[in-house]
Amino acid sequence: MSDPAGALDGLRVIDMAAVVMGPYAAQILGDLGADVIKVEPPAGDLTRHTHPRRHPGMGALALNVNRNKRSIALDLKAPEGREAFLELVRSADVLITNTRPGGLRRLGLDPESLAEVNPRLVFCTAQGFRSDSGRADLAAYDEIVQSASGLADLMRRATGQPAYVPTILADKVCALTIVYSVLAAVVHQRATGQGQHVEVPMTDTMLAFNLVEHLSGQTFEPPQGPVGFPRSLSTGHRAVPTADGWACILPYTPRNIHDFFLAVDREEFAEDQRFADAGSLSRHYADLYALIEGLSPQRTTAEWAELCAEHSIPFAPVLDLDDAPSDEYFREGGVVSTARHPTEGEYRLVGSPVRLSGTPATVRRHTPHLGEHTTELLEELGLPADRIAALADQGVIRTGENQ
Repeated sequence: MSDPAGALDGLRVIDMAAVVMGPYAAQILGDLGADVIKVEPPAGDLTRHTHPRRHPGMGALALNVNRNKRSIALDLKAPEGREAFLELVRSADVLITNTRPGGLRRLGLDPESLAEVNPRLVFCTAQGFRSDSGRADLAAYDEIVQSASGLADLMRRATGQPAYVPTILADKVCALTIVYSVLAAVVHQRATGQGQHVEVPMTDTMLAFNLVEHLSGQTFEPPQGPVGFPRSLSTGHRAVPTADGWACILPYTPRNIHDFFLAVDREEFAEDQRFADAGSLSRHYADLYALIEGLSPQRTTAEWAELCAEHSIPFAPVLDLDDAPSDEYFREGGVVSTARHPTEGEYRLVGSPVRLSGTPATVRRHTPHLGEHTTELLEELGLPADRIAALADQGVIRTGENQ
């Protein structure tokens, strides 16, 4: 692959995280040019063992969150493995981990200890709950965070039963939060030479995310109404059937609504006072959605697209995810492309959606095998070949040669 310099060229990031949140954040930094070193236990990150896959250790999920990285496999519980890791820390600008606080303390890898090793280090910890809370060391996966942050309750308010959003939303939102938080700390690091501890507690992050619109009437003191954003929680807030498929038809403002009903020859609703201003509309979204759903089967998806475009009414067909790789819009934008992995063969690559005109995000490295770069990285740290071989024989490290 080509190797152009990215916006973060020269930034070294240690990804000592597992599953999706931390690795996804580190991958984004790698896409933007950072040198990302993925530190894994000799057994490998959990995502390596997920299915579907073609070969052991290279599951589909691992391919989607670990490109633009080098992999080193170390047993951090072994003194020699820990010392090798500390040498990596001395060379790094950023470290990202989702190991819980108690686990970090037991390894002697807590923020305070690593600040002594490298005072410039930006050390980002991201776990389910705040490190200064009684929940600090509780296990937390995406569904736990969706429940604890109120997202499952939003589904209850919308559907009548608590449910999980069918994507690992908490992991991915928190990954994006890690990225911007780390970059803010790196700006400070570059200006002052000082590192700091960045903490991204998942539940707190998702509660803040959920409350942007859903704090609603309780934004005020005393409250001016209940929690919950009326548009999102109203009955009928869903995609609607067309004559040949499904679509989102969303006249959003009173002007949009007026123009929509005129365009479909329903003048009586164009002047309907229920939709005449924001205050009245907030009380009658369910009525609006019911009217749209009653009209939607009368035209094909293409006909609705043409009508809505002509009148600047927000519209989108419902994308079948099976069609994403062949969809003209996404194919032209390169969000989904075809690549060839050195061992996994052809696969679909989910590219970066961000466009930087001067320093574009690039894919310089395919997802590495477990320990693929262990020898390379230890040699960079100055370990001789015989010492590396001895550590591999002892099981302290795993290299590409001892898979």
